[in-house]
This record gives sequence, structure tokens and C-alpha cells, in this order.
Amino acid sequence: MIGSVLKHYKIERLLGKGGMGEVYLARDTKLQRPVALKVLPPRFVSQPDRRTRFLQEARSAAAVSHPAIAQVYDIDEADGTIFIAMEYVDGKTVSRLIADGELDLLSAVEVGLQIAEGLAKAHEAGILHRDIKSDNIMVTPDGHAKLLDFGLAKLVEAGEAAAGEQAGLSRTLTKDRVLTIPGAVMGTISYMSPEQARGQTLDPRSDVFSLGVVLYEMVTGELPFKGDSPLDTMHAIAYEEARPVTIMRRNLPPQAHRVISRCLRKRPEDRYPDARALASDLKRLKQDLETGTRTAVPAGERIREWLRRIKTSFPLGTLGIVFLAAAIFLTVVLAIGKVNLSGLVGPAVIVLFGYRYFRNRKRRLLVKFAQKIGKLPEVRAVSIRDDKVTVIADKAPASLYLKVTGLLEDINRRLYFGKHVESEVRDQVTEEEFRQLLRQTGVAYVREDAAPDVEGASRSRKKPKASRG
Repeated sequence: MIGSVLKHYKIERLLGKGGMGEVYLARDTKLQRPVALKVLPPRFVSQPDRRTRFLQEARSAAAVSHPAIAQVYDIDEADGTIFIAMEYVDGKTVSRLIADGELDLLSAVEVGLQIAEGLAKAHEAGILHRDIKSDNIMVTPDGHAKLLDFGLAKLVEAGEAAAGEQAGLSRTLTKDRVLTIPGAVMGTISYMSPEQARGQTLDPRSDVFSLGVVLYEMVTGELPFKGDSPLDTMHAIAYEEARPVTIMRRNLPPQAHRVISRCLRKRPEDRYPDARALASDLKRLKQDLETGTRTAVPAGERIREWLRRIKTSFPLGTLGIVFLAAAIFLTVVLAIGKVNLSGLVGPAVIVLFGYRYFRNRKRRLLVKFAQKIGKLPEVRAVSIRDDKVTVIADKAPASLYLKVTGLLEDINRRLYFGKHVESEVRDQVTEEEFRQLLRQTGVAYVREDAAPDVEGASRSRKKPKASRG
């Protein structure tokens, strides 16, 4: 298309290509200015309803005006080709800056702050991005950050590829084709929020998570969630905690870890409520870095952080604290009043058994998990050790990952206290590794025809049993 003209845009050279189409540098012959011209593949807008929806979303994105958002100038059609004329940003992507080692901590915080402020403006207008990543953020030579492709991420939805099309799993779900993975959604895998990876309803907190991934990548040079395959990466996003940035880089201040870790929390309600709140903390962090001082964290936020830690470490969370305080108060009252304690033995025993019931709730739920997952024909064994479940399978299709993820997500929602359960699905296990696993404690299920004759592992073990780990 180089050298051709679409309406009053003369195409000069190719800037790049991807799942959303090809991007060209063009010249607006009317206004005599350079523009980025995105030419959309016909399959994206071949259906009338999709075409109408796309035009509406493009107009909504064009209505958002902020220095950190690349402006949409025009959307039109010529010779059956739909294209979008956008602001041409001359600079480098954040991914290139990271690769070239051109970002220090202050620069990374500045880029994050600008993008967070732009996101806040868009979110207030009801527009989500859904595909925030380091390749979609440009930084101009004078230090201005621009978020690209706003409002376009919703255009492609999962499951619209042609039947039987080879799904080439790569870093992005929309690179070259739309994948047909059940439950998958459009977006770049490594930057997805947990709810986006599961195909759930999104809100601004999903964009906050994705921006948190970019912040992590900018300050450490590494992505927080990685796996050997796209499905492994999605599993890591849903269940595994990222290594603290202060461990990845020893010279980072703890305030940086506090901001980034809050963005990357698994539950949306534990993250920043919106991009405006994130921008506020990034601005405070920027001031600390520039002045060499440490701004005090507001008391209310310190209390919320303390309560969050209690919830995952103390039995029954904040409710457990209330029970403990009540027990201490009652003990003091009884001691002062010299009350006969013999009459309290019965209630104390009941309370103890009640506590044990709640304490062992996780184990009971995991036993039920082993019973359900063991019904799948491809599952050979299930091991439960500490807070990790390992599922050994003959093969690991996407449906198995989704089943395991869904069941454990339900368990984690029902836990009163303690760490969330993580999982691992393995389908390439040698016989020696399998025998070694069966010798360890915590084996909850072994398929009858899969158990080899080893010491401590009976071929007749078929029904799930309580974990011994």
C-alpha cells in the first residue's frame, strides 16, 4: 500500500503490523501533518453489527482528550478498506527503552504517572483500554508518554477465528490471528489481569493491574508473571505472587514495592480502586525520589494495609481479631470478678472444636477438589502438599487448566484465613518422577491403572483420600 492514497491520506511507509492490522506513516494532505494510519483487517468489521459497534467505540475513544493518550483524528473507509487516522508519535516504545537500558527508577515512575493520569481520564469517560503493555506506550524524545490504541482493544473477541485454524500460541493472543482457546480473551498474555485471563467482566481495575505489570517491567527489566507456555503464564497471573521488586533490584525503595504490589493483587478489590488513586501514589513516590525524602503514608492507608495482612495470616482474619479481643476482655473480667471458671470448661471445649472445624476447612475443600478433578479421564494423580496442588495428567488440554483454575478459584473464595492455594498441572512426567511423587506424603488421588508397583503406592488406590501433608 506504500505510495497509495486513502481519501486524503498518502501512505509513505510501514511502521508495524500486528493482530489489530497494519500501521503506516501517512501524510494528511489537507492539514499537511504526519499521521499514523491503522488499516484494519476485513474480518474485524465484516459483520454489520460488529462494524457498527466498532465505529461507536472508535468515536468514544476519539472523544477522550489527554496529553498521555494518542489522539484519534479520523475513521473512514475507502475502496472497502476501513482505516483509523491517529496522532503520529515520534519516539520509542517502553519495551525498546527497557531493552536498551534507558529507564531509571525516576523515569519509570514518571512514565507510569503520565499513563495513570491518562487512564483516569479515559475511565471517567467509561472507556477501558484492555491491552496495556510496554509495546503500546511510546515515549517522545522530550519525555512525554503516550498510550496507543485506546478504545481498539475490544474490537476482537475470542473464538472468532475460522474453524480449524492453527492457533499459534505466542506472546500476544492477537498476534497474526484470533485464538480459539476456550475462555480466552483479546489481549497480551503477560500483561493480562487475572479476571481478563479468565474471560470475566472487566472494570478499570483490570487496566490498573496491566499498568502495574508495565511498572514492574520498567523498574526490574523482567515481567512479573512468566511460564513455559501461554497457559502456564495465565496460571501464574491467576495464582502466583510476583517476586517483590526490592528483591529483583536491591536498591529500590520500599515505597516502589508498595505501589507496584498493590497494582498486582489478584482480587480487584485489593488493588487501587481506580487509576486516579494510583496516580496519586505515583506522584507521591516521584516527589520522594526527587527530594530524597520519604512522604508519610496516610494513616487510613496504613490501617487498611495492616488489616489486609491480618486477613491472610490470622485465623478468621479481622473476625478472628475481634474474637481474640473479646476473649482477652472476658478473661480480664473473670479474673477481676473472681468468677468460678469450672463452669466455662464446656463452652471452652465447644469453642475449641469450632476452631478446629474452621481451621481444617481448607483440607476438607482440597479433598473434595481431588474427588472432582480425579473424575477426569486424563488425570493420573493429585498431590496436595502445603498450599500447592499438583495434578499429573496424561495430557493437559486447555479445558483441564480451566477446570483446575475454576475449582481452586472457588476454594480460595471460600477460605476464611491462610494463604491461597496454588496449582500446577504437569503432563510430561517420566515414570521415575511419577514413582517419586507417589512415595511422598500428600498423595490425594491415584488412578487405578496409573499407579506403578512401588513401595508405599498400591495399585488398588483409586478413591481420593485426605492429604497427609
